[in-house]
Amino acid sequence: MKKYELIVVGGGFAGFGAAVAAAREGVKTLLIERTNALSGAANTGLVTPFMPYRAVMGQDDEGKPIYKYLSEGIFKEIVDKLREAGRTNENGTRFDNEYLKLILNRMAVEAGVELLFNATVCGAVREGNRIKSVTVVGRGQTLELEADYFIDATGDANLISMTGFPFKVGREGDNLCQPMTLCFRMAGVDVDEFYKIYRKEMQERYLEWQRKGKIRNPRENILPFHTLIDDVLHLNTTRVIKLDPTDMFDVTKAELEAREQVFEMLEFFRTFDCCKNAQVVSTACEIGTRESRMIDGEYVLTGQDLLNLCRFDDSIALGNYDIDIHNPEGSGTSHHFFGQGEFYEIPYRSLIPKDSENLLVAGRCVSCDHEAQASIRIMPIVCTLGQAAGSAIAAAKQDNCGVKEVDIEKLQKILVDNGAAIH
Repeated sequence: MKKYELIVVGGGFAGFGAAVAAAREGVKTLLIERTNALSGAANTGLVTPFMPYRAVMGQDDEGKPIYKYLSEGIFKEIVDKLREAGRTNENGTRFDNEYLKLILNRMAVEAGVELLFNATVCGAVREGNRIKSVTVVGRGQTLELEADYFIDATGDANLISMTGFPFKVGREGDNLCQPMTLCFRMAGVDVDEFYKIYRKEMQERYLEWQRKGKIRNPRENILPFHTLIDDVLHLNTTRVIKLDPTDMFDVTKAELEAREQVFEMLEFFRTFDCCKNAQVVSTACEIGTRESRMIDGEYVLTGQDLLNLCRFDDSIALGNYDIDIHNPEGSGTSHHFFGQGEFYEIPYRSLIPKDSENLLVAGRCVSCDHEAQASIRIMPIVCTLGQAAGSAIAAAKQDNCGVKEVDIEKLQKILVDNGAAIH
């Protein structure tokens, strides 16, 4: 049986950040990813762009904004490499999904991370409050892999669910989650003309088609994004509600429904001259999940904490993306936007499952409520949560202690020394 010091399950931004951070500190690390590439939602869900990851702190003498970048460290390295290669726009939000995968491969290998692709964790052995091993299947093989420490970066807290640590799903009261969305891309679009009309003329026709029952999509508006290709438009605009993203049968229903919505949207767009020659050139290989399981951790980060701009002694990451809640029951999206100079902190305790001795969680499934999760779920923030988790394992290994006994000052020093922002 192969043995590692750390096994990270899930190769999205959270798992990538965790594995690279730990390996750079000398931890023998295996990163298990069920697909053939790193980057998580940017890969499987076609998600783009990076949502805002900086706070405007004021203006300089020339009236230009002064920024505080909230997602730095490993995430900033990724953006810098994309920029150097000419694969992102000037402000580092739009990016080339395919080149991103190559960059992450190179960074992981250079850090000394061992990668295992096309491998699905299907079980785990828990002894007391420690995880001993995970079982992995792929290519007709079944492997059992041991480690001293584990990080669940699956997004859906799959390892947590398999090993019996406590979690919740969705919002309080009814457990409904934010809607699932299948992103897609259209080519053959006059993008400049599209953006001139989509907010008014196109939106009015969309709502008219909804009223007539010609569009089944319950989303209240159209959500397009530029890409780096002139005639290609990215659409984050399908919406599937009231299905459980942790249930395989419900997710199958969601995939079927969302694909119907993609092609009804294509027919709608083709009624406009700017899209008369449009074609769907790609749909995500799996439906995008905004929210599912969230662990019960040593501290539950709440929406009120975010609104209060709470500061924590064990802060390990920052954020100020709006509290962006897509209605779990139908149309409508609510927002709370943070003001100039405003940002919140995320405590290390929210990464620790209750009673866990050698398991941490990173990504959108950390310990938080429905409202807080709506802000911390974006790729820049989950990358910083991953870097914090991997750095925490490095600190635990150095002191031969459990995840709850990690020296916070040591952890914060590792983060700051590696370019992360924590206060």
